[in-house]
Amino acid sequence: MSVKIKPITDHESYKVNEHIIFKDGLGNWNCKNDLSNKERQAFNQYESIVIKNPRFKKHTSATYKG
Repeated sequence: MSVKIKPITDHESYKVNEHIIFKDGLGNWNCKNDLSNKERQAFNQYESIVIKNPRFKKHTSATYKG
């Protein structure tokens, strides 16, 4: 199963497969639906590589295959 991550609003909300994950008022990432382990791992990796990297001015879509 591959995991597709697409930015909606940089640093605020992203689409992980068909789920929307967003940052709440406390700075935590939340999703209305439960993400699978593979989706959660892919998003955590995307966060550490892209979201937390100040060199990325515009966030890009990513696909994690597994």
